[in-house]
Amino acid sequence: MRVWDLPTRLVHWLLVAGVGLSWWTGETGRLEWHRWSGYGLLGLVLFRIYWGFFGSSTARFARFVRGPQAVFAYLRGSWQPVPGHNPLGALSVVALLALLATQIVLGLFAVDVDGIESGPLSLYVSFEGGRDAARWHGALFDVLLWLIALHIVAILYYGLVKKQNLAASMLHGERDFGTELPAVQHASAVRLVVGMVLAALLTWAVTRAFRF
Repeated sequence: MRVWDLPTRLVHWLLVAGVGLSWWTGETGRLEWHRWSGYGLLGLVLFRIYWGFFGSSTARFARFVRGPQAVFAYLRGSWQPVPGHNPLGALSVVALLALLATQIVLGLFAVDVDGIESGPLSLYVSFEGGRDAARWHGALFDVLLWLIALHIVAILYYGLVKKQNLAASMLHGERDFGTELPAVQHASAVRLVVGMVLAALLTWAVTRAFRF
């Protein structure tokens, strides 16, 4: 069945590419490119948050984020499958999105050691505050890499042990659950356009430090 809509899949893979680009530009000192890759990631995260409330049913946080009881039921094997993320996978998605959002925000306030390169919102904090943001920006990226590695290990486990190719599902959007499940409710094109416009406008406002 068709589980993932095109916007969800595109955002997923663009985030993968964007994080890789940000890592490379940061490691090689290409700070101008690093800034622009950060802006791109900001727009993607903003859209994904919007899509988590107004997108298709499998993309909505309210549909896949569940409490500890559901997680334990899934671990025990007594959880009934539904289209989309399982309770344990949902925790991974939320953790990755939250940490990436935090990482981006810290970069927006960060200031380098000589004060030449800085995020667009650094003018709202002191130099010491900007340096603290830069240090946390670097430290949390290592945590993000560990979470990404754990995410990849989980995908490999599902592919090799459970014979479920989750990466392929995120490419073509379809998945076989082996049983009939409720149909996915897909969001309208109007909601998609609204989300894209809102994410683009807010990202542009951030690049301008909200000064118009």
